[in-house]
Amino acid sequence: MIVSLPMYDWPETEGANDRFWGLIRAQLRRDGVDPPSRLDRENGREAVWRSGEVLLSQTCGLPFRAGLHIRLQLVGSPDTGLPGCEPGYYCSVLVAAGKDARTRFEQFAGSRLAYNGIDSQSGWAAPVAEADDRGIAFGSYLETGSHLRSAEAVCRGDAEIAALDPASWQLIRRFRDWSRQLRVVGRTSATPGLPFVTSYPRLASALFRAVDAAAKALDPRDRELVPCRGLVRIPEDEYMRLPLPPLRPPSVEAEGPAAAATAP
Repeated sequence: MIVSLPMYDWPETEGANDRFWGLIRAQLRRDGVDPPSRLDRENGREAVWRSGEVLLSQTCGLPFRAGLHIRLQLVGSPDTGLPGCEPGYYCSVLVAAGKDARTRFEQFAGSRLAYNGIDSQSGWAAPVAEADDRGIAFGSYLETGSHLRSAEAVCRGDAEIAALDPASWQLIRRFRDWSRQLRVVGRTSATPGLPFVTSYPRLASALFRAVDAAAKALDPRDRELVPCRGLVRIPEDEYMRLPLPPLRPPSVEAEGPAAAATAP
């Protein structure tokens, strides 16, 4: 069995994630499950998700509906406590440079979007869908490899706007002083949150109870770093009904290694 919590596992949050897993593990053991003692940080996310041995992991909604739903069972969706979103749902935060005079998303028509990767709901699918809904289009694109690098690109002036997962944005604001040079200019529509998944369908109910209980038992200091206040049961159909975004923007400029880990 393999367990991983890869979506927000920064060096600054590893301790909190380890303690979160410790609480989950203790609950699972009380339910008669013998889980691994440690989170897997050696294997890449894709390798873990496709291993067939995932006791518990968390993925992004886009790769889940694009194919992972065939091999992984949905356990539950996290309630991140995000204002303006129903429990279990989240949206993307649209950020621009603080010195940019534009204040509304529509004003960024024709601008350069920094996005973490085409496998990201919050960084790619959400802003593309939002732009389409509002009748605008981006002028160019910069693929960065992570939400952190997308924020850095906007801060440097290499891109004009980026769509960030709100939990990643909170971490950036907390741990990167340069983020004070950025500001929020909008938010995308809400979609189901980053699903917790398993390769063991028979354990899905026990895993739901364990994650939900652990999230509610977190120390307040860890709760600030782990974006999960509890689990919500959102039907898989709610993920699957969202359209898949384009597989590639009209033109791509890459920054950093192509294999750089993307965030949700």
